[in-house]
Amino acid sequence: MLADPLPIAVLTSMATKRVITLVAGVSAWACNGDGTQPAGPPFDLLKSGGDAQNWYFNNPLPTPLSVTAVDVSGQPVPGVVVTWGVTSGGVSPVQSTTNANGVATTTDSLGSSTVQTVSASFTGLSNAATFTEIGSAPSTAVGVSVSNNLFAPRDTAVQSGGTVTWTWNSGMTLHSVTYLTAPGALPTSSPTQDASGPPFSTTFTTVGHYTYHCTQHPTLMTGSVTVVH
Repeated sequence: MLADPLPIAVLTSMATKRVITLVAGVSAWACNGDGTQPAGPPFDLLKSGGDAQNWYFNNPLPTPLSVTAVDVSGQPVPGVVVTWGVTSGGVSPVQSTTNANGVATTTDSLGSSTVQTVSASFTGLSNAATFTEIGSAPSTAVGVSVSNNLFAPRDTAVQSGGTVTWTWNSGMTLHSVTYLTAPGALPTSSPTQDASGPPFSTTFTTVGHYTYHCTQHPTLMTGSVTVVH
């Protein structure tokens, strides 16, 4: 005689328990897989940011230098002390420790050489990671064209004490150079004018980043001036 079928509630409970057991087993298997194994000893340093920048003598590079320490399988290794060396200028810090993602960073201040290199290494590394940066003297006078719908160049840099001059080349269309942000008090902005108006100049004495726009076309016409040492 056949046994009575199990109630639906019992069958559902048994199925749920099997699913939970299966998920737990898969999770345990995944945790023991290669993807979550602890990283091995550091094997190499890979450049991960800041290489091949062009900037100005005796000024810090805009982008920090960064490296990633990896083991022989390519997995990031945290806690590795990286030592940075330079041919000119200086770095800060000279030693940094890789974070949870295996990344260590430093800020490089260029010296007075055109081509400058920075090395990154750790104890036991046979070939250091090498960054190459290009330095040049900043301009003391920069010209910007105010044209319809753009400033050209949009972003520029000038040495502290230098002057940027905007010249209107926009026919009868009105434009302005209106400052938005500055490291201190905002400089005096230009009048709103067309090409019949005179050029407008600002002499910058405070190092930092200045942004501006045209009040007539604020989303289309934006620009910036970076003032360096």
